[in-house]
Amino acid sequence: MASLQNPQFHEEQQSVPLSQANNLLTSFTQFLTICIHNILYYRSIYPAQTFLTSRAYNLPVHQSRHPKVCSWIRDAVDAVKGQLVLGAAERIAVVIYDSQARVMERWMFDVANFPAWKGFKEAPRNARMEEEDELVEGTESAAEGKVNWANVDEQLRATVRKLAYTAEKMLSLPEGCTFTIAVELRDEGEAPIGHPQPWIPSQSNLQTKPRDNPTPGQDIGGAKTTPLRTVEAGPLFFECWVEEGKAKEQLLSQSSSD
Repeated sequence: MASLQNPQFHEEQQSVPLSQANNLLTSFTQFLTICIHNILYYRSIYPAQTFLTSRAYNLPVHQSRHPKVCSWIRDAVDAVKGQLVLGAAERIAVVIYDSQARVMERWMFDVANFPAWKGFKEAPRNARMEEEDELVEGTESAAEGKVNWANVDEQLRATVRKLAYTAEKMLSLPEGCTFTIAVELRDEGEAPIGHPQPWIPSQSNLQTKPRDNPTPGQDIGGAKTTPLRTVEAGPLFFECWVEEGKAKEQLLSQSSSD
């Protein structure tokens, strides 16, 4: 796992009004939750009958019905949100492993260009209210941070649709696969350690660029990469793609030759 970036990097990013920051965070974390459930459904990590079908962004989406799965995903997304608030996350990955812990797929969300929410967590309520008032009254900062929510929803809708289409059309995974959520952190600063400790270091094969070794882990990038979509809606900008691991390619090659 990469380490945290110094919080001063916030000043280099686009800031958004505090009155909109929470809505943007909520929109993204809801989107991420929907994507995770859909990935689990379309990649058959759990049986199809353990999912229910509902609607989001005016699209049919799938959600696990198992309470423990839902609780785990909810806690994981909350932990990811904490890193987003700190400005620490660079990429978010839904990593699928086979029964031998080999990387099959990595569903990637690049949030390196996410807007900065300076003071979102640290500012006391009165200071937040004063800053919101200043921004809402038509200052330059408010104009720069203005969010077109219809555009945000449409962009997220298109991404969910493309992700579902891509996941459904990919070749089947071997039986017994499992998954986890990983966050690739920025290169400087301290790792998120403390109590409670929701994060553990990833394996060396998934380390982006360890400090003592400039070469990324062997499973970074995979054997094949398929772009999904670039989301650009006002201050909200991120990219999505899926990487198919080298181990998966080897399994498919063996299957085709048998």
